[in-house]
Amino acid sequence: MGEAADGFGGPRELSRTTVLTMMERLRQKGRLSRRRLRGVYRYQARAAAHEVVRDVVRGFVERTLDGSVGPLVAYLAEQPGEVTDDELAELEALVARLQARRDEGGA
Repeated sequence: MGEAADGFGGPRELSRTTVLTMMERLRQKGRLSRRRLRGVYRYQARAAAHEVVRDVVRGFVERTLDGSVGPLVAYLAEQPGEVTDDELAELEALVARLQARRDEGGA
């Protein structure tokens, strides 16, 4: 817990109790697990980082954008900076997957 408070809370000027409260809420929601090791609670994510990000983005799109990804894509397209060739290829592959799913009648 001290490591999380220092590593996460320190740069954000969050108190140790604030970090503990956040971690306990995440544990109650099933996002973290904890176990006692030598008298100290050790927390661990229950899902891989990419799964958490996917769920957060899904929740944002559903709650904030009423399920429409158009505004999110428009925002990304308007941001300054170059899209790398790898990022563009990944986006193109995602669009191809969406089109294939739609063509199969699954969307």
